[in-house]
Amino acid sequence: MAANNRRMSGKKGAQVGSGGKRRRGLEGKGPTPPAEMRKGHAKQRAAQAKTRRTQGRPQRRGAGKSSAELVVGRNPVVEALREGVPATTLYVQQFIDNDERVREALQLAAERGGINLMEAPRPELDRMTNGLNHQGLVLQVPPYEYAHPEDLADAAADAGEDPLIVALDGVTDPRNLGAVVRSVSAFGGHGVVVPERRAAGMTAGAWKTSAGTAARTPVARATNLTRALEAYKKAGVTVVGLAADGEVELGDLDALEGPVVIVVGSEGKGLSRLVGETCDFRVRIPMPGGAESLNAGVAAGVVLYEAARRRG
Repeated sequence: MAANNRRMSGKKGAQVGSGGKRRRGLEGKGPTPPAEMRKGHAKQRAAQAKTRRTQGRPQRRGAGKSSAELVVGRNPVVEALREGVPATTLYVQQFIDNDERVREALQLAAERGGINLMEAPRPELDRMTNGLNHQGLVLQVPPYEYAHPEDLADAAADAGEDPLIVALDGVTDPRNLGAVVRSVSAFGGHGVVVPERRAAGMTAGAWKTSAGTAARTPVARATNLTRALEAYKKAGVTVVGLAADGEVELGDLDALEGPVVIVVGSEGKGLSRLVGETCDFRVRIPMPGGAESLNAGVAAGVVLYEAARRRG
């Protein structure tokens, strides 16, 4: 009777026959969600970690996008905006000292259009830049969309021209890549091929050195450079490698008048063994001044000029 009196009195408590559970506890909650969707579950944590690891990772197969990049610091941000480096967001620290560089960065971003202006507290910018000295300005550069090596030869065919392409083997300085892109654009080339690994990519530094020509000169990425060169050869394109001890002097190379890929190695190591063996010709640039080598950007520019001269 005591239990019935308590229930009838209107006081809160368990219902008779409920096994000690309240009414809300007896209501259904629907189907159990998958482990990956349960907050705090080990599988959810593993899935989130995998997403963080793979987010922004470039696609395989010799094309796709690179990861986004941050340009950090007042001078680098202003220089990137001056050179037309693509950007999606300019982050400005709250209560920042408003000097000439900050004002110029804001003005350039506003004039360009399409760049989001975001104000952020200093701790957030510290976190974004992993503690680098950002000086209150951070510019986000979007992922670069690489072409496929075959796209470059196809573009030449569509234009009714013989392909003129530069491939870089082991060149790791983005400024050299930017210089090569600029030379390819200046001398009527159809693009640049870089390996996917252990090579410079289209970073903000490469964009700056290209002086805007990267907007109209495609850069392709090859999963395996040797296989990409072999595919060019099967398509009827001559592969020419630059080497200080090359058997053919540049002035004697008639292959430049037709479809050609010019392969440039790193300044220190030159062409890798497999790439060198894949080349149809190994060519040397005469240097009467006695220099032992040229950097990739200068070497590519010399050969591209000679190719453009011969093609008339």
